[in-house]
Amino acid sequence: FGKKTLRKQVVFDVNLQINSGEIIILTGQSGSGKTTLLSLIGGLRSVKEGSLRILDQELHGADENQLVVVRRQIGYIFQAHNLLQFMTARQNVQMSVELHENISDKKARVKSEAILKAVGLGARVNYYPHDLSGGQKQRVAIARALVSHPKLILADEPTAALDSRTGREVVELMQRLAQQQGCAIMLVTHDNRILDIADRILHMEDGRLVT
Repeated sequence: FGKKTLRKQVVFDVNLQINSGEIIILTGQSGSGKTTLLSLIGGLRSVKEGSLRILDQELHGADENQLVVVRRQIGYIFQAHNLLQFMTARQNVQMSVELHENISDKKARVKSEAILKAVGLGARVNYYPHDLSGGQKQRVAIARALVSHPKLILADEPTAALDSRTGREVVELMQRLAQQQGCAIMLVTHDNRILDIADRILHMEDGRLVT
C-alpha cells in the first residue's frame, strides 16, 4: 500500500484453504494485517502485486465486473453492523437479496423475512435499527450476510461491541446457520471467549500467517 517512498508491503506469502462449513478464527495484534487480509479476500481492496485467488477467481488485475462476481459469493459481517438507519430490519436484509439476485419484490420480501425468523427476529422484521438492541442489530447483519447463501462469510470483530453472553449467542447463531448452508466462515477476533467454536485457529503476525 502507499506510493513511492511510502509504499509498503502489508501481507506476505499467505496460502490458505478454507473448506465448506468450516470456521477459521484469525487472531493477532492490532496492525498485524488481519483486517487488510479480510478486505483483500473480500475484494474490497485491490491487490497491487503478486497473486490473490479467491473462489477460483484471480483478483490481481481483475476488472470491476470480475470483482462483483466474487463479492456476490461472499457475505460480510462487521464490528459496526452498518445497518441503514432509515430502513427496517427486513428492508436492510432485502436490499442485499436484490443486489445479489434477479428476484421479484415479493420473493425478496419472503426470503428476507424467513432469514430474520431464523435469527430469532421474526417479530421484529419491521423494526428500525434504533429500536433494536446491539445483539439484535448484529443478528440483522448476520441475516443480511447469509440471506443469499454465500460460499464464504468474512466477519471482522463481530462481538466487539457486545457483552459476553450476547456475543456468544451471536457467534453460535452464525455458526449454526453457516453450517446449515455449507458456508465457510473466516472470523477475526480478539475475543478469547469464542475461540472454542473454531475448527482452526490461525495467528497473524507482521503480515504473515503463523499456525
